[in-house]
Amino acid sequence: MSEVLVDIGCNLTHKQFAADRAEVIERARAAGVAHMIVTGLSADASQAALELSRALPALCCTAGVHPHHASSFDQRVRDEILALGRAAEVVAVGECGLDYERNFSPPAAQRHAFEAQLEIAAELGKPVFLHVRRAHEDFARILENARPRLHGGVVHCFTGAEAELERYLELGLCIGITGFICDERRGTHLWELVRRIPPDRLMVETDAPFLRPRGLPGGSRPRNEPALLPHVAASVARHAGKSPAEIWRSTTQTAFRLFGLGALFGTADR
Repeated sequence: MSEVLVDIGCNLTHKQFAADRAEVIERARAAGVAHMIVTGLSADASQAALELSRALPALCCTAGVHPHHASSFDQRVRDEILALGRAAEVVAVGECGLDYERNFSPPAAQRHAFEAQLEIAAELGKPVFLHVRRAHEDFARILENARPRLHGGVVHCFTGAEAELERYLELGLCIGITGFICDERRGTHLWELVRRIPPDRLMVETDAPFLRPRGLPGGSRPRNEPALLPHVAASVARHAGKSPAEIWRSTTQTAFRLFGLGALFGTADR
């Protein structure tokens, strides 16, 4: 497998990419980011992610409802996510989970939508793309109950503490690391924790257009994009005590395994 990267989470349907989406993808591929997984955040956004994945090379997507939108999760939305999830280009169910920091949807609605999407993933035989913020106990409990029926998953944009990391690894989950690790103000605890993530559980992502890695030129509020993933991978490699080539290779292999990308793309060759 060639030394290329997979961005396991980027919001390419976001309005910030409306004017230059094709150029963004080409810059990513030129930087060595061979494939990008476009995140589905609602039924409509998941439909848009699927359409984009079918229209442009190198892309696939997830389909799901973010906890911020959990209040909208009814039987119609469930049926839509299930139908979208049957597409070959949809490689995971999500972004789903719990977010008690902002509570844009009530916690009870979040738990209902989360549990329902875990059932969808089990029915489809696909992994889950997970979000958690200030909801660790409920999140882990729900996942523990669903674990026998699940087909793997990744905790997207992990920024948590050591005990949370250990629990997610015990649950058999993979861990996604973003440019948060490059933030010397908030992300320094990840410098030690990445050493604790087994190579076959670690993946990298940008969460573009959000979480642009610090330390790069680009103004006060610059946009993040998948072409910057090598910067994230270099930081992960430095703090994990690995070479960049090792991190590129292992994170790509893990992404291909978890998401079944070989069925879509053959190999990681550009």
